[in-house]
Amino acid sequence: MIRFFLSICFVVGFVLPASAEVDIKEVTSDAGLTAWLVEDHSIPFVALEIRFRGGASLDAPDKRGAINLMTGLLEEGAADMDARDFARSTEALATSFGFDISDDSLSVSARFLTENKEASVALLRAALQEPRFDQDAIDRVREQVLSGIRSDAKDPNEIASRAFDQIAFAGHPYATSLSGTEQSVAALTRDDLLAAHRAVLARDRIYIGAVGDITPEELGVLMDDLLADLPETGAPIPPSAEVQIPGGVTVVPFDTPQSVAIFGHGGIAQDDPDYFTALVLNQVLGGGGFESRLMDEVREKRGLTYGVYSYLVAKDLAEVYLGSVSSANDRIAEAIEVIRDEWAKAAAEGLTQTELDDAKTYMTGAYPLRFDGNGPIAQIMVGMQMLGLPIDYIATRNDRVEAVTLEDVQRVAAELLDPEGLHFVVVGQPTGLENTPAN
Repeated sequence: MIRFFLSICFVVGFVLPASAEVDIKEVTSDAGLTAWLVEDHSIPFVALEIRFRGGASLDAPDKRGAINLMTGLLEEGAADMDARDFARSTEALATSFGFDISDDSLSVSARFLTENKEASVALLRAALQEPRFDQDAIDRVREQVLSGIRSDAKDPNEIASRAFDQIAFAGHPYATSLSGTEQSVAALTRDDLLAAHRAVLARDRIYIGAVGDITPEELGVLMDDLLADLPETGAPIPPSAEVQIPGGVTVVPFDTPQSVAIFGHGGIAQDDPDYFTALVLNQVLGGGGFESRLMDEVREKRGLTYGVYSYLVAKDLAEVYLGSVSSANDRIAEAIEVIRDEWAKAAAEGLTQTELDDAKTYMTGAYPLRFDGNGPIAQIMVGMQMLGLPIDYIATRNDRVEAVTLEDVQRVAAELLDPEGLHFVVVGQPTGLENTPAN
């Protein structure tokens, strides 16, 4: 019965009404750890989200992929439990753990019933502080990673993304895949994984969010039990990337009837005063699905693609403005020309008042739908902390969108959009496209 109840919790979540306020409390433990908490005692269930800043960007230069492999091993045995025993213990408690890695953070997600809180926290503590890194588990997970690397090498979308990253972030960890290469992953040892663990899991880079049936006092004790014994400091965060993207085209030959393109130029930081204006602008240009200008011009009017999108990417150490499109080899050149033309049109003219109003209506209406369960709310709160946003951001976010004016959009469009600076990485056998020498 407990497992059936918990499975409903995970699938359905605890949905907040669109008009509901998220009452966030800041909690500081005796050991000095800080978390944001939303108490909800209506159901005996807790969602806990922990994030360690740095992520895969903390890989040692000659050990690329170590942190990714280490993260994949965190639930493959801990303390006196091998991988099978750890899985059985998790299942017996009807508890769920998730470990994920990105360029900028290692994320830990935990979901557990109140009655199993202490045992669940003890199990998670073992995973975070006493991972076994048994050789059979290392070999098994390593092979899974290698299989993914081989698969990515045959995926046009992955090839395009990797090639664009090498151009945009040359010399920075962002320029290479966090999974590493076949050679780097094959060479990793258990000692490398222990070093990767020490590099990332440290107290000086922890962000915590909790939602559900737990009081501030209980959360303070939980944090200290779970995290206070971690090392105080980890590896230093790398410096910011120097994003230098020359305008032009890079063609990566690949045997496929359809070319895939990633395109973009420099972006805008999330703490920039004009960030929300840029979000509204992008919603109209390429972020709004079938309602966007790019989709209308490239797909609806000309039938050049099934989909074309643009999106702002603000990493911790770099900002880029990206887009993606796929088209037949003999039509991708035309698709690129249309995208450049729309980029130039938006840069010169901005948006219309109707487009601005419609974008703001959509963005403010869709925002409450993100809060569709305890887990998503915990994740959002951790993201807010990492960005340095105020604790009342959720209540004021839509006000920031509504405050964007047409004059703001015209100015930011002219400053941000650089049609001549767009670089397209095209993977396929495109007709009428050649590599453009770097500026």
